[in-house]
Amino acid sequence: MSIEHVIPYANPVYFIWLIIALLPMILTLLIKGKRWGWYQTALTIVFLYISFGGHYWQQGVALIGYVIFQTILVYGYHTYRKKKNGSGVFYGAVAAAILPLFLVKVTPFFDGQSSLFNFLGISYLTFKSVQMIMEMRDGMIKEYHPFRYIQFLLFFPTISSGPIDRYRRFEKDLLTAPSQEKYLDFLGKGVWNIFLGFLYKFILGYYFGQVLLPIVTKDFLHHGLISWGFLGYMYVYSLYLFFDFAGYSLFAVGVSNLMGYDTPVNFNKPFLSPNIKEFWNRWHMSLSFWFRDYIYMRLMFTLIKKKVFKSRIVASNVGYFALFLIMGVWHGLTWYYILYGLYHATLICVNDAWIRWKKKHGKNLPSNKATKAFSIFLTFQAVCLSFLIFSGILDKLFF
Repeated sequence: MSIEHVIPYANPVYFIWLIIALLPMILTLLIKGKRWGWYQTALTIVFLYISFGGHYWQQGVALIGYVIFQTILVYGYHTYRKKKNGSGVFYGAVAAAILPLFLVKVTPFFDGQSSLFNFLGISYLTFKSVQMIMEMRDGMIKEYHPFRYIQFLLFFPTISSGPIDRYRRFEKDLLTAPSQEKYLDFLGKGVWNIFLGFLYKFILGYYFGQVLLPIVTKDFLHHGLISWGFLGYMYVYSLYLFFDFAGYSLFAVGVSNLMGYDTPVNFNKPFLSPNIKEFWNRWHMSLSFWFRDYIYMRLMFTLIKKKVFKSRIVASNVGYFALFLIMGVWHGLTWYYILYGLYHATLICVNDAWIRWKKKHGKNLPSNKATKAFSIFLTFQAVCLSFLIFSGILDKLFF
């Protein structure tokens, strides 16, 4: 296997190169409590080449062009923002930041081929770019340093699988290496996260995805919805999706920790959530919080300020449907992704209605460990059904 043909964290060989490359940085942080900026830059170039070199050179070119475009765009908006504060330019800058991702998502829908702009991790970089523009407009980011921004975009541990970090938090870690005592904690967390990632991705994820999933898929497609294969596929696919994705995220967080960065975790026992809102506070947390902060909250502020709806409940429900419709479309322009988004919006609206009803009429309803366990059970069923929709297998079953 040549060095330029490895997708991040997809092969154990990648980790051998990674540990060898990180060892000087680990020793420097342990012994001196410092981080060599030039060495991190060199590491970034090497591992981006590993991910986007060789047969993936077109993705590498697309990545370089994308970063140049976003760097100039954010610089232009920041320069304008220092002089004026027009909402039209703000919305134009956000639209321009989203445009490459939009083209990537739309192009296959029309001609069935991948866009030339596409590269691994374009969604995560787009979220970071939009975040920068929005926080500049809000006055939360007052200074723009192009090289720091590029480092934020190209932070190689998280470029392919997240989590979606926040610029101000990342910049703080970038400029200030952890003390030797604090780095020992980071080192311990990093090793733990990487080993847990191996358990999730290469053992549990492999078992559910490569061993069980083909069996239940065949049974489900053969017998249809009224079969044990339906339940088998629903649960097996849901567990595979979690362990595979959470494993990737743990690798990204663990490697970040080894480099002295406190990258936020992405999953927090989501299948133990007692309701659907809590689930979204535990599942792919960086994405959930990004959509909440930069889409839902801003949409709600506009709807309430403009008095579009008299009822806050109606405004909230409209906001949820808009939010999850966008999330569904972001996954892809197919009916099952859109249905997945609308399904979750419906669940959250029903959950809110239930909470309001309980406040008025539910004083005598029991609340104990048994009811909490039942809530967790129901939420798990609802989530697994949503992943069944998300998987796209119903498209094969019916069409």
